[in-house]
Amino acid sequence: MATSHTSVEAYLAALRDDQRSVLEALRATIRAAAPGAVESIAYGMPAFRANGRFLVSYAAFKRHFSLFPASGAVLDALDDEVTPFLAGKGTIRFTAADPLPADLVTRIVTVRLAETVVNRG
Repeated sequence: MATSHTSVEAYLAALRDDQRSVLEALRATIRAAAPGAVESIAYGMPAFRANGRFLVSYAAFKRHFSLFPASGAVLDALDDEVTPFLAGKGTIRFTAADPLPADLVTRIVTVRLAETVVNRG
């Protein structure tokens, strides 16, 4: 999305209903896995921060959705599970027809949370 939004709610409100429902489910899964994380807009997309560090961000595109954990630790810990969804070093791409399983999203966020604690400094 090329439009700059000032809040997660504004970003989601600008989406088509079908896109919004996918990202609202993803957002709820991330929130449940990282209840203390802070939401914001980063690089024009919804993002979460934990322990003062980037955790994950996500976005809707014309034909797919992306989750950005931007982490080698995620690949190391969940390689076989995330490989089918990889679209780059730190990009996990999925569609509404082939969504990310909620339990995989939870494990991705858990790995990232551990990483933000380890890398504090």
